Amino acid sequence: MNKHTRTAFMVAPILAVIGYIAADYYAQGQAEKPKVIQLLPVENCDVINQECILKAGDFKVNVFDKSNLTTVNSTFPLDNATLFLVDKNNTPTAYPLGMIQSPYYWHAETNLRELISDTGQSYTLRLVLNIKGGSYISEFTTTTQ
Repeated sequence: MNKHTRTAFMVAPILAVIGYIAADYYAQGQAEKPKVIQLLPVENCDVINQECILKAGDFKVNVFDKSNLTTVNSTFPLDNATLFLVDKNNTPTAYPLGMIQSPYYWHAETNLRELISDTGQSYTLRLVLNIKGGSYISEFTTTTQ
């Protein structure tokens, strides 16, 4: 075996380990970049009757209102959540949601029931959820059936 082959056999494992570590750092950097993902309603959303599920891949969110307390329940833990009620002039009113005992459940006191009864059958909502640098957004209309 000549000296070049011997050197190659000694250097190759070191280069493989360095390449593996560099690839891991690159993948970690890509995962931490901010990204925005849209949540889409599975069916018609009826927040008042607790029938509103939003979905993006494996991530699902249930939005419902019970006694003027609007609640968001997610399949993954959230860092924070904000609900916007949008009036007929397209002016949003923000409701920062507070955590209930675990990062899977968030709620805020809203006047959604009154707004739906005043406007008739539907009302526009926007939802912004943050998870580890990624934002999940949705705009949907809630209807009563």
